[in-house]
Amino acid sequence: VERTGALLVAWDDEQLARLPELAARAAANGYADTATIDAGELYDREPHLGPGALGALVVPDEDLVDPWTTPLAFATEAVANGIVLWRRAPVTAVTSSGDGHELHTPAGTVRARYVVNAAGLAGDQVHRLFGHDSFTIRPRRGELIVFDELARPLVRHVLLPVPTATTKGVLVSPTVFGNVLLGPTADEIDDRNATASTRDGTDRLLAQGRRILPALEREEITAVYVGLRPATEQSDYRIELHATQRYLCLGGIRSTGLTASMGIAEEAVGLLRDAGLDTPAKDADAIVAVRLPTLGEATPRPWRSGGRILCHCERVTAAELHALGDAVVPPLDLDGVRRRTRALLGRCQGFACTAEVVGAAATALGMSCDELLRSPT
Repeated sequence: VERTGALLVAWDDEQLARLPELAARAAANGYADTATIDAGELYDREPHLGPGALGALVVPDEDLVDPWTTPLAFATEAVANGIVLWRRAPVTAVTSSGDGHELHTPAGTVRARYVVNAAGLAGDQVHRLFGHDSFTIRPRRGELIVFDELARPLVRHVLLPVPTATTKGVLVSPTVFGNVLLGPTADEIDDRNATASTRDGTDRLLAQGRRILPALEREEITAVYVGLRPATEQSDYRIELHATQRYLCLGGIRSTGLTASMGIAEEAVGLLRDAGLDTPAKDADAIVAVRLPTLGEATPRPWRSGGRILCHCERVTAAELHALGDAVVPPLDLDGVRRRTRALLGRCQGFACTAEVVGAAATALGMSCDELLRSPT
């Protein structure tokens, strides 16, 4: 976590009038540390902000987090404490009986007394396998532009727009990796595999970026990314317990899923307990704690301790790649290597180092280079 705080910027009178309402909503939800500031103080805090802003709501505890290592840490801790993790095993059919369910996958059949459906973009499809048809996922495409690390001095806080009923809007934010992020868009589409960027999306983002932080236009773009959120007909999560069936659905969880994950987990355990699952508390001394290497720039990274660097843009060492072979949850493909080390994600996008990175990672994982480069199924 990197502490930055956020500024919810009002660009017109209507947005400015909404700031007290948003502060009151935060207070009603238990967070009372917001504050409104005028344009003068706003520009003192963010001197590179574009002209025309009228004020802002300060959210001092909105910070940056590493979005890749967090879910990986959850999975690692689960496996270290006895969970069996199946990967590349999508559920294709479900057979239910009085004593539980059989989940059929290409990797084999899993028997379970209780099932939690947290299948993301496939959440509604799995929901229907259990006989329910209460929501449909229509993917919401979000395109993001990531600027070079040299752009980082331009912005000190997360710069948020005033949200609308349908989207939280386009933001400008530093990242824990030292870049600056602009996005996302919010376009409803039908294709659950449409992760390619679009000319229209990037043009819209750049236009908004010129307004929010005009100096960004002169900065180098490192990459454009696209993510799909599992949006549904409703704005809220679709958390449904079918107690007699011993089935829990956690659907429609979009961008806020990362920060809400621990709260959702607590809610899910409580619902499963209500459905009859025995959930005894574990002895704290018996829990295996895990700590993963830091990928953020706010804390020391491994390269500072020496060693041969293979990816120079992101300063990833050979030792970090060799350590992948000892990981509790090792990567299965090159995307997994990227998310665990930052390798190939810098300015050259792997132009200078792909061969060495792939060779080192494949050796560590006991795979051929072709196997590592193969797309997941």
